[in-house]
Amino acid sequence: MKLDEAAAHLEALGNPTRLKIYRALIRAGGAGLAVGRLQEKLKIAPSTLSHHIKALVVVGLVTQVRDATTLICHANYEVMRELVGFLVAECCTESAETKDAKTAA
Repeated sequence: MKLDEAAAHLEALGNPTRLKIYRALIRAGGAGLAVGRLQEKLKIAPSTLSHHIKALVVVGLVTQVRDATTLICHANYEVMRELVGFLVAECCTESAETKDAKTAA
């Protein structure tokens, strides 16, 4: 994942309402949640919910599938894993270099 992509994902998740929506979809698992159910569960006005879901869809964190008249939202787990992997990919790498430099001195 590139830095700009990670920044876009994190920016989308930086809004409390979008983070609530995303976490609800993560908890829902592979089945996802119908938009109406998501609205009931989170007590968010339909127009507000639509606005925030769109922001998550645009950056690829959420996908939507229509089942007859029902729109079902799914967390994109592949993108989530890539983002988490990006965040932890270099965890503590510099602390090992610092430790090695102190040992060599």
